[in-house]
Amino acid sequence: MRNSVAKNRQSIAQPVRSHRPMYQIVLYMGLLLLLGLIVMYALGPQRANVMNYAYGTNYSDTYFFGKQLTSVFIAIVAFSAFYFTPYKWFIGERSKYILYAGFALCILLFLSGAVLHLSFAQETNGAYRWFQLGVLGSFQPSELLKYGVLLFLAGFLGRRSQQGKLNDIQETIIPLGIISGLSLLMIVFLQKDLGTGISLIAIILSMILVAGIDWKIFKKILAIVALCGLVMIFTSPHRIERVMTFVQGDSHKGTSSQENKNYHIQQARIAIGSGGLLGLGIGKSVQATGYLPEATNDSIFAVMGETFGFVGLMAILALFTALLLSILHVAARLPNVTLRLIVAGIFGWIASHVILNIAAMTGLAPLTGIPLPLLSYGGTNMLFIAAALGLVFQISKYTSHKALEEGESGQDLSGRRRLRRTRYASGSRI
Repeated sequence: MRNSVAKNRQSIAQPVRSHRPMYQIVLYMGLLLLLGLIVMYALGPQRANVMNYAYGTNYSDTYFFGKQLTSVFIAIVAFSAFYFTPYKWFIGERSKYILYAGFALCILLFLSGAVLHLSFAQETNGAYRWFQLGVLGSFQPSELLKYGVLLFLAGFLGRRSQQGKLNDIQETIIPLGIISGLSLLMIVFLQKDLGTGISLIAIILSMILVAGIDWKIFKKILAIVALCGLVMIFTSPHRIERVMTFVQGDSHKGTSSQENKNYHIQQARIAIGSGGLLGLGIGKSVQATGYLPEATNDSIFAVMGETFGFVGLMAILALFTALLLSILHVAARLPNVTLRLIVAGIFGWIASHVILNIAAMTGLAPLTGIPLPLLSYGGTNMLFIAAALGLVFQISKYTSHKALEEGESGQDLSGRRRLRRTRYASGSRI
């Protein structure tokens, strides 16, 4: 029995022969990064003028484009690092140290800001979500925590799946719940960041679904997640306000006649509607001059709608769809359970950001303050999304030639040439 388990683990470590990676991932990521740079080049002067007027800063016209260009460069470096570093380095024992580092930095951020009131703990609307690092910019530790949870749980669930204990309450479900609960505590309660918390939930649910957990257990997990979501909303006044704003729509006003609680989404709709079919053109955005909040961050999709119009937004959606389908293509062809779970988690991560951001900007969901991957201004999210895609790009070298059916081990797929037709049929020659 031990020998069979050892052989199984050895075969899982290197299931198929290395081949060319899926270069479409690089193409779609590169196009999105380039598009984000173009838009930031056009919006940079307008954003600088707004910030200088509102806060008395002295940003130059090229400040925001320069910062975005630096973020793109760092993202490319991260992508390359996670592509060239063997994936075994991340999914072994080191994954727990990445998780521990995420926990430690989140606790340190909370203590530094809420308790010690240190200057490097950046406060935004009463929440502490970033370390302010001076000329190096800012760093959001919740992104590192998400990455740690992704890698650790992929290895954990992969081992339990190979041991036949995936549905074991004591050895799998309870530890999974503890890690997930602690992670959400750090992000949703300590940092007051429900958007990032929803993204983390999407990562975890994607992995346990692909792992093949029993459907009855999965439904119970969904019920617990829904209950926790209600608790997170109704224990926070500003989250209740956002939900009420969404439910009541354009009729929801504040207590003052000058205060419109639905202002953000109204301006986002105006931006998208003003773009029409083909858009106003690059550098001609009106909403970005101060009307639309977070024009370069969470609201970048609305600004792109104003700039490129309906056709441009459809092209952006097509790029994201193609990228996500490429990730699914990789996940469906991985005989290695752990690698398949990593790719599934990354799919859930990126898909949740895309869906939540676009749904919020079009009024289909309450505002959550979640960036649009690879397009929004800012470095930390772009850094870790690029690192995740670099890992997927590397893992794509170890896929099977076809999608695996349920129950297929895929351990005999290294000899692909045996599956090809011979040159001559039935031993006869023509």
